[in-house]
Amino acid sequence: NKLYGKTKAKAENKPGVTRMQQWIKIENSIELLDTPGILWPKFEEEKVGLNLAYIGSIRDEITDKEEIAVNLCKKLIVDYPELMCERYKITQEEIDSLMYYEVFELMGKRRGFLMSGGEVNFTRTADVLLSEFRNGLIGNITLEKLSLFKNRKDV
Repeated sequence: NKLYGKTKAKAENKPGVTRMQQWIKIENSIELLDTPGILWPKFEEEKVGLNLAYIGSIRDEITDKEEIAVNLCKKLIVDYPELMCERYKITQEEIDSLMYYEVFELMGKRRGFLMSGGEVNFTRTADVLLSEFRNGLIGNITLEKLSLFKNRKDV
């Protein structure tokens, strides 16, 4: 749109807006091809797709948000247990004694995300976990653990 000089292609600050290829003539001899990006589940590695879903680069509407949130919960418990314990008022002993899905359920209980009958509202729990992760409220986290110094003794 910037190159064209006015709005020609629909654009938003979220993935999945461009649905099909579109040629845009910029000048007499220059044409630009606007194409859709990579969408779920067209990844060779599941890890890539999950990481993109965690950070919101794949629209929540086209994923199973609860499944994504439980997977994120697992990743954070494995890589950042201290941050998860602090943010969600969970002890290390609870993490060690529960399955990942049960920790996710406990997070919902601790936050009071209960429906009638005392059932945990998993959708709300997923929304909050993903939102807090994406907004940096859980802490400084990297999804790709670097092993640059793994074998160095002086670090």
